[in-house]
Amino acid sequence: MTSLRDNPSNSERFIAKSRIMAQGSLTELEAVLMVARRGKFRTAALELGISTTALSNAVNKLERTLGVRLFNRTTRSVSLTEAGRQFVAQVAPALRDIHEAMDIARSQKAAPSGTLRINAFPTAAREIFSWLVLPFLRVHPQVHIDIVTEGRLVDIVEGGFDFGVRSADFVPADMIALPLGGGRRNVVVGAPSYLKAHGTPLIPQDLAEHSCLRVRLPNGAIYRWPFEKDGQSIQIDVEGAVTLDEASLARTAALASVGLTLAMESDVRDDIEAGRLVRVLEDWTPTLSPLSLYYPSRRNPTAAFKAFVDFARRYSGTSDAPRPSIG
Repeated sequence: MTSLRDNPSNSERFIAKSRIMAQGSLTELEAVLMVARRGKFRTAALELGISTTALSNAVNKLERTLGVRLFNRTTRSVSLTEAGRQFVAQVAPALRDIHEAMDIARSQKAAPSGTLRINAFPTAAREIFSWLVLPFLRVHPQVHIDIVTEGRLVDIVEGGFDFGVRSADFVPADMIALPLGGGRRNVVVGAPSYLKAHGTPLIPQDLAEHSCLRVRLPNGAIYRWPFEKDGQSIQIDVEGAVTLDEASLARTAALASVGLTLAMESDVRDDIEAGRLVRVLEDWTPTLSPLSLYYPSRRNPTAAFKAFVDFARRYSGTSDAPRPSIG
């Protein structure tokens, strides 16, 4: 049997990791890496599920142990010092190896367990939540799923996520992608009472005469409503009394006859079928790219990771298998 002594490179890596761990607890190391990743103590604390005070204390304790300052702190920003950058560069790979070893050990258990972290656009998270995430948890109750919704594209590896869910055309080329269902559509909808009072737009340009619910993107820009018909594409900068950054609020406002809204069809399908909202400009809203579950290649995936991929593949809508019920 090969030992650490028989393989100098393995032995050196093990000794290096042991020295790092001897200088601070796993919690303190994770605290430093999360602050470095997020750039704010409050955001990092929320991500770790601890108080800002506890996070600050963990970082301060490690800095005292090392005898160097890892972060430059002001009332407005947090940045790594040069010593901090060098420390994070060395610790991050070691900590990944440690977590991987722990995950492999956990995967030897009969039932999948542990935490799976998923990053997704808010609309994508809503689309997969009822037919994929909740049924999976019913089958694998020992697995915890942590979903983070963001309107911006993120590096899921750098962010510490197991999976990402995005439109297929936004998946990075170096990721493994699993299609989730077929095409999707945006729809323009309004309450029957609104349409009765203001009329029905027949072409996108008619929206200039309507109150529309405007949506602000994460970068601060106002989303321009895209339309397409017979090869003609147009984007409309709509006007209205309300500007929002959350789609569910736009739906609520549309139901209250405040104006028209552009929504994912899956978000308002029940309202359309019940007659609470009416679809307009149907021939101007083309099919969008399907969603994809994507993830990096892993040499030793955990049992929970493998179970989630298998579950998604079975019920992704790419086969004839029926989707599980959450009832």
